[in-house]
Amino acid sequence: MTRIAIVGAAHPHVEYLLDELAREDRRGFTLIGVQDPDRRIADAYAERFGVPGVTDAEALLSEQPDVVMVAGIYGDRGRDVVAALRAGAHVIADKPLCTSLAELAAIEEAAAAADRTVSLLLEKRGYPETLAVAEVVAAGELGEIVGVTTSAPHKLQRERRPEWFLDRARYGGVLADLAVHDLDIALLFAPADEGVVQGAVSAPLEDIPDFARYGVATLRTSSAVVTAEVSWLTPAESDVHGDYRLRLVGTEGTAEVSWARHRVEVTTQRRGARLLDLPEGRRPAQDALDALASAPSGAGGGVAAGPGAVDTAASLLATRLALLAQESADQDGLPRPWSR
Repeated sequence: MTRIAIVGAAHPHVEYLLDELAREDRRGFTLIGVQDPDRRIADAYAERFGVPGVTDAEALLSEQPDVVMVAGIYGDRGRDVVAALRAGAHVIADKPLCTSLAELAAIEEAAAAADRTVSLLLEKRGYPETLAVAEVVAAGELGEIVGVTTSAPHKLQRERRPEWFLDRARYGGVLADLAVHDLDIALLFAPADEGVVQGAVSAPLEDIPDFARYGVATLRTSSAVVTAEVSWLTPAESDVHGDYRLRLVGTEGTAEVSWARHRVEVTTQRRGARLLDLPEGRRPAQDALDALASAPSGAGGGVAAGPGAVDTAASLLATRLALLAQESADQDGLPRPWSR
């Protein structure tokens, strides 16, 4: 039996793991407790599973869970991830993994020392549209991918946001938060080991000048240019939370992906535009738990390296790129080099 604890549950994406644990085919996993500094949050989730809700993370980690899910206040996550690793647990984390490059370095060091996996729940990897276009790219129909453009607008719904979300020190910034998914997707389709990243932000809230609502991260490699636009500017009356889009430009064709509209259109040099049939998607926490379920008892850092799962290297890289883009934006667009 694999014992799971939740350390930090302030963000509703904690439901990704809880929904998975509630499934009949997840009997090999058991939740042992839920921690959050806000006792009401901890108790609300804990009561659903008949486990303790606590405010003390150290006390829950002393129960020696095999896996820890981290989904708390963004500014607390780096600390919580390091504590979980030092307690000997694998980590499944909501994004962002942390809010500073110093915290990321500490996580990398702790993961290596503990020989444990850190797996971000980068759910766009498992969307039906992503899986469909990935087959086309893998088959070589688009040739070499030389351009990736993404757009990820979100509704702010300010009245529903907790106080910490609008505090830059605890939130981390629009690029650090939202660009992680699309920078990760970009490198899936246009792999690279190094390059330069830049960031820019605009549209601050009038009463909170350091909370920018719009940002762009640009990633340049030896073979491709990536532009990832993110924002909290989806109109309130939109029928979707975010009209997320992806455009791939290859030497032999293009692909237009609308995640929100469940549509993928491919056009190549030899074939006119066609819509792809979409496969069944993957649940956000499905691959992470599948990898853990298939790993030998006590397995270390390679646990989440199977197909579909996000391993430690990918988790660290996506986070590093987003944090570098945010740091660049804070420094008036100063280019920042990166490497795996």
